[in-house]
Amino acid sequence: MLRFFNTLGKKSETFYPVNKKVVNIFTCGPSVYQRSHIGNFRTFLFEDILVRYLEYSGYKVQRGMNLTDIEDKVLKEAEKKRISVKRLTEKNIKEFIKEMNLLKMKPPDYLPKASESVDEAVSIIEHLLNIKTAHWYKGNVYFDPLKFQGFGKLYGLDMSKWPGEKKRFHKDTYPGMQWNLGDFILWHGYKKGDKYYWHTRIGNGRPSWNVQDPSMISRHFNETLSIYCGGIDNLFRHHDYTLAILESIRPYPMARFWLHCHNLYMNGRKMSKSKGNIYYIDMLLKQGYDTNEIRFFLIYGHYRERINYSKKQIRLTVDKLRVFKRLVKKIEGRLIQKTNNGERVAYRLKKTFAEKMGNDLDVRGAFDGLFKIISDIKVDKLKPCETSEIIKVLKEIDEVLKVIF
Repeated sequence: MLRFFNTLGKKSETFYPVNKKVVNIFTCGPSVYQRSHIGNFRTFLFEDILVRYLEYSGYKVQRGMNLTDIEDKVLKEAEKKRISVKRLTEKNIKEFIKEMNLLKMKPPDYLPKASESVDEAVSIIEHLLNIKTAHWYKGNVYFDPLKFQGFGKLYGLDMSKWPGEKKRFHKDTYPGMQWNLGDFILWHGYKKGDKYYWHTRIGNGRPSWNVQDPSMISRHFNETLSIYCGGIDNLFRHHDYTLAILESIRPYPMARFWLHCHNLYMNGRKMSKSKGNIYYIDMLLKQGYDTNEIRFFLIYGHYRERINYSKKQIRLTVDKLRVFKRLVKKIEGRLIQKTNNGERVAYRLKKTFAEKMGNDLDVRGAFDGLFKIISDIKVDKLKPCETSEIIKVLKEIDEVLKVIF
């Protein structure tokens, strides 16, 4: 049995997919106005573990992940660096894919760019205008949350506090963990001097950030998603917007399960580009950690709890992995022949892993359980058949964790 904490409803639920043939998942990808830091990769690695564990459990998975390559922050950063948006975003996308591979992340089946889904965004906006859920105002298009029944249900927004006075929010994103109680933008109409815009059926302009995910999802998935994932920050002013847009134009729920990963902190403060307290993968490599160890540090900890980066914390976490791997190497040293016979220790390893991972992807509990079992083994008394089966099971488990071998 596999259970997840579903943000929609705020409770743990037994997982079952919408489509029995394939588990369709969409995950929030990077905004490529800057390079992704290790805090971003914590979320991406949680999503990787999710996909790998579902496959380990026998499911076929189809996953989409978006690349946000056209938004206010991208335009601002390109202007600041005096380079084109294309040059800026392609460089960061190339770096992101390189580091995905370094960290042994499975490539998504679909990796669409927002800039390639403008036609879908326009179609969505036209639909919303036709049903009066969206409206024009001074050349832009805005979504009125009061026109969508149940708005804010994912976050749990108290709609009784919605202001009576009409307000419109014009930017793609706003800083801070707070709500903009008003209409949010769907389409940035062309303004004199704009460098980046499309010629479309609704005029010249560009889609806002909040309509981009729906445009990319609708391009690849035409049914309720089994799971939608992202970082906890996206519970503010993003995922409820995405949900409201898609469920306004489709006669079925957007996703059955919503999973959100908590932030990575650095010395007690949230790691973020805006704060400037960020670390990159290559910075940790220069400190002497290999990619398996970096991956382990970022996955070792429950995804719904924040983890803290410090030089001491990463050292302590990585030391645990190193001890574990030495124990496994010692067991491998006893490996003389292969056999398919089931053995008691191997069974315990599989059972412990499934129990912990099946309970809302408890990676820390699963690894610690494996660590205890491996530590208790009297290696010099292992028979060849037992050794072979233990290594076989550990390799199967490592298809999920990707840190042991």
